[in-house]
Amino acid sequence: MPCVTPVPSRFETGIASNNCIFRRTTETFSHILRVLDTITALANVVGSLLILALVALIAVDVTGRNLLNAPISGVPEIVSLSIVAIVFLQAPQALAAGRFTRSEGLLDFMRRRIPRLTRWLETAFDLFGVGVMAAILYAHWPILVRSWTRGDFVGAVGDFTAPTWPVKTMLAIGATLLALQFVARIFQRLTHDTA
Repeated sequence: MPCVTPVPSRFETGIASNNCIFRRTTETFSHILRVLDTITALANVVGSLLILALVALIAVDVTGRNLLNAPISGVPEIVSLSIVAIVFLQAPQALAAGRFTRSEGLLDFMRRRIPRLTRWLETAFDLFGVGVMAAILYAHWPILVRSWTRGDFVGAVGDFTAPTWPVKTMLAIGATLLALQFVARIFQRLTHDTA
């Protein structure tokens, strides 16, 4: 929707143009947020499908081990790799939905008594989250590249091997989405405070 305003007086010119810019910026941010939320939801679905695949794999492994004395090779390695991928794929959706683990008791008390300080604390938490995800990505990127270029794998040659780069890629995607969700929370708080 275009910003159409009546011709303002010379005193209102700055206010009208600032409101128009703010509205356009908010609309653009809303569109970017919808795209981010869609990608985050897709990552959550992939994480959920990984959980279902692990449940099926473990059930088949236990059945094969107990009934046929024939376990599936590599199940412990697959499970250990998948858990990391699942956590990083589903954490951004938990943050976006407001289900990220934290203590709400103190924040609820502070929100009623000193709402401005609470918003600053929540923003500091989000900035810290962005910093932690940036540090994880900074440390993880060379590991991901090395895993890809060297063909790193887990398991024993001749029995079971699985490449590690897919899981490392999922970790990088999840950490990026989580950092972006922290940034989105900061922008939502800022636009809500100025609206």
